[in-house]
Amino acid sequence: MTTKDTIDLGEFQFESGESIPSLEVAYETYGEFDGTNAVLVCHALTGSAHVARRPDAGDETAGQARAWWGDVVGPGKAIDTTEYYVVCANVPGSCYGTTGPASTNPETGEPYGTEFPPVTVGDWTRAQRELLDALGVGRLHAVVGGSVGGMNVLDWLRRYPDDVDRAAAVAAAARLDAQCLALDTVARRAITADPNWNEGHYYDGPKPEEGLARARQIGHIMYLSKASMARKFGRRSAGRETVRERPPDPAAAFFPYREVESYLDYQADKFTDRFDANSYLYLTRAMDDFDLAAGYESDADALAAFEGELLAVSFTGDWHFTVEQSEALADACRTAGVDVAHHVVESDHGHDAFLVEPEKVGPPLSDLLEAGLEGRSITDTDDEPDDEDEFAPVHSSLFSD
Repeated sequence: MTTKDTIDLGEFQFESGESIPSLEVAYETYGEFDGTNAVLVCHALTGSAHVARRPDAGDETAGQARAWWGDVVGPGKAIDTTEYYVVCANVPGSCYGTTGPASTNPETGEPYGTEFPPVTVGDWTRAQRELLDALGVGRLHAVVGGSVGGMNVLDWLRRYPDDVDRAAAVAAAARLDAQCLALDTVARRAITADPNWNEGHYYDGPKPEEGLARARQIGHIMYLSKASMARKFGRRSAGRETVRERPPDPAAAFFPYREVESYLDYQADKFTDRFDANSYLYLTRAMDDFDLAAGYESDADALAAFEGELLAVSFTGDWHFTVEQSEALADACRTAGVDVAHHVVESDHGHDAFLVEPEKVGPPLSDLLEAGLEGRSITDTDDEPDDEDEFAPVHSSLFSD
């Protein structure tokens, strides 16, 4: 069974203290709820509720053309919708059906624009909790998310520790580092410097497509690794038959239009067709703002009340959310006495690995849902024996095959 729907949660107060009279949340569900088998999936920055393929609509959904984790979630997949009741909701501030800056303010009849309240990851979590309440779901068998969706998972563990049995934070961290904060800042400046941005009120005129395109290109560079970019593009020319999407400056015509340029231009054009510039501003700020330890003495203190199991999955080629950051998260769990495993995947795909390598992401997630951290395919960096203990069990590898 699959469901694609929108629910009105009524008046919603954001963590900023500001409220809107009506928060509509777009969501999709897959499978049947038996009272104990609910799995919440939290999407990444520009994702949607369309996490798995729906037979009633093929692989299409308004705004986003494909199921973003269709090779991980579905019948017979790692998150098996014949076994689990999977829920995925578009987050507040986005533009895929949930109320955000592009939505109409019922009090004015005009789009909110930048009059929409500031949004935090905590607002996403509280909206998801309200949605689950409306669906009759109390305790979750698991909550799973990738990238900033993994931050959303961590917020669940500190905010509703009694509501989750198992959790997986994939390619995520307790907070962004300074380099990523800097790149997100430049991306937002690209949008706000576009003359069509018009202080966020552009819905009745030209949209800031150039600024949003540059912002998305910065994002794509963050999501790839040096190795994956070298393999995919190198320094190759895109070829004489390739037409530049935008006229170059006069001197540029002397030089080759490279494959990496063509790729970035193509991805930017696709993105501006489907995403809202203000939503990009709001969601990146929410990600940048997230700090697991905010309001607590430490990350360990923030997670101390969680009595379930947490799987942290990281990728060796990911410099957006690094292996070291996931290890720091695992260390915080160990300090707090939280059952944790840090599963490191050897990959040169960069941050995008959690989306493009389902054969590596799927097995540990499947085992977590079925057997917890004792699952056969789950490894842990803490399994490496101490030098003094020659009889300690030796793990075959820190990395998945």
